[in-house]
Amino acid sequence: MSKNQLAKSIIDNVGGIDNVSGLTHCATRLRFNLKDDSKANADDLKDLSKVVGVVNQGGQYQVIIGPDVKNVYKSITDDYSIGETKPVEDKEEKKSVVSKVLDTIVGIFVPIVPALTGAGMLKAVLTLLVLVGLVSSKSQTYQILNFMGDAAFYFLPVLIGNSAAKKFKVNQYVGMSIGAILIYPTFIQMVNQAQTNHSGINLFGVPVTLATYSSSVIPIILAMWFMSYVEPFIDKHMPSAIKLFMTPLLTLMIVGFSTLTFIGPIGYWLGSILGVFFSFLDVHVQWLVPLLVGTFTPLLVMTGMHYGLIPLGINQLATQGFDSIAGPGMMVSNIAQGGAALAVGIQSKNKKTKELGLSTGISAIAGITEPALYGVNMKFKKPLISSMIGGGIAGLFIGIFGTVRYAQVAPGLFALPSFIGTKGWSNFIYAVIGCAISFVVSFVAQLIIGIDEQTDPDKTEKDDKNTKLKDVVKNKIPDTLSSPLHGVVTSLKEVPDQVFSSGAMGQGIAIEPEDGKVYAPADGTITAVFDSNHAIGIKTNNGAEILIHIGLETVNLNGKGFKRFVEKDQQIKKGDLLLDANLDFIKEHHLKTITSIVVTNSNDYKNITALSKLKEINVGDSLLNIA
Repeated sequence: MSKNQLAKSIIDNVGGIDNVSGLTHCATRLRFNLKDDSKANADDLKDLSKVVGVVNQGGQYQVIIGPDVKNVYKSITDDYSIGETKPVEDKEEKKSVVSKVLDTIVGIFVPIVPALTGAGMLKAVLTLLVLVGLVSSKSQTYQILNFMGDAAFYFLPVLIGNSAAKKFKVNQYVGMSIGAILIYPTFIQMVNQAQTNHSGINLFGVPVTLATYSSSVIPIILAMWFMSYVEPFIDKHMPSAIKLFMTPLLTLMIVGFSTLTFIGPIGYWLGSILGVFFSFLDVHVQWLVPLLVGTFTPLLVMTGMHYGLIPLGINQLATQGFDSIAGPGMMVSNIAQGGAALAVGIQSKNKKTKELGLSTGISAIAGITEPALYGVNMKFKKPLISSMIGGGIAGLFIGIFGTVRYAQVAPGLFALPSFIGTKGWSNFIYAVIGCAISFVVSFVAQLIIGIDEQTDPDKTEKDDKNTKLKDVVKNKIPDTLSSPLHGVVTSLKEVPDQVFSSGAMGQGIAIEPEDGKVYAPADGTITAVFDSNHAIGIKTNNGAEILIHIGLETVNLNGKGFKRFVEKDQQIKKGDLLLDANLDFIKEHHLKTITSIVVTNSNDYKNITALSKLKEINVGDSLLNIA
């Protein structure tokens, strides 16, 4: 399957492009915001060749691809216009507070992670070059590489101002300007001078807190949240003639003033409180956080809660120069995930499981765990336990020795250079030993615990489906459909659409309707409805799956000219009114009204025969025999 075909299949199985209100991606997942999650087909998505798994968490519908996710994302965005429509309001109201917070954190931090990771790795490599004597810390080369690595963190308020403004649906460039205000050289100079002189700063007589916001996280997020109320209010009440310049002017003044005098200080104090709290843990129970993170990161990833740790780690890096919260524990947890998955790959007798375990195990060791987590460890459950054992023991070890990282990088084996810092080689050595412990313990634990491949849910599900299908075909009850329309009967082969005429959708018949009212052809259940109301799916009580498709290309009418009287999963009786189509309206838009009645599970039957040899047919007349 090409990337374009994969992109189309993914979009089709998340409910179509009209069901997508937003899309982003991280290192392994496509992260959809869907208007209606129930329209997505998780089973068909999982059957696609490059899809490892599907999860619905944190207010996002996530399709797990693996390291190739960036190329798949590009194929989707090249072929479709995504993100122009807003999420359905009632869906937003149904989200829990936790889901909304997680969705916001993900939307803010995922876009800037590559910049922070690149900068962090540059700082780690520079530290290594100095330690081995290849670069002098007094050279201009060191100074330049050092500020190249520092830049993304120093200007973090600007980066977050951009991504947070986008997430809160306000002007990104005004958001970046607010971030720039916090770190403008003149303001920093005024703060330093006021602190030296033991004086203050006033803005229109209102005192400005003497705080330093470079590398800060919380103040700019709070500012963008405040801006999400200010900007729309001003824009709504501003006359159109002056809106272009007055809206950003007033927004910049109000949000900028509020950020410097009130919002920024609150964020600064919150960040300081977090720093004090984790400093307390580092002094008194420094083993606790790495132990918990190393053990429970797989569960946090499953619920999306791991994104709650990222801002804490970044904030600690900004305030204290190191991260003991997220990075160390996540690193050993990821490597433990890889060790367990590799053990499954070695011990499995199933070729597909063996290949999946080996490939995803390697990527997990490198820091990309979702394919291993969802494709192997969660699937067989015992490897998940093994990885938590290995991650917990390794987390306890690095916690006892106070191991920290000095840069924001992807937590995997390649993150080890980020553990070289002010503590010298000892911190790095403990990190290496921690990685070795996590891998060996999880690998050996999994070899001991083993897997029961008879419990493979995919295999069991497929076997069950095959058994049921055989039983259904063997004991299939004949079915008779009556005409859902009044009109002229014609062969399905005469429909000027290859999808129907070729039989690709199944066998059936077509009617050129004289009346737009569509009635139930048999007793059954509504299995599919569409926002465009141009088609409807029915499963009869005897098991026949029927699609009634009114007209050709009528989906482009977006529901205009159609009225639907039933809902999905509704029980219906033969003769119930299902749809009412305005045939004149369809014709006015130069579209054909010919209606296809297709048995989509035709392969389950031996013979499907037209019962009416008359060209004209009335509603309720016998139409098809399915046996």
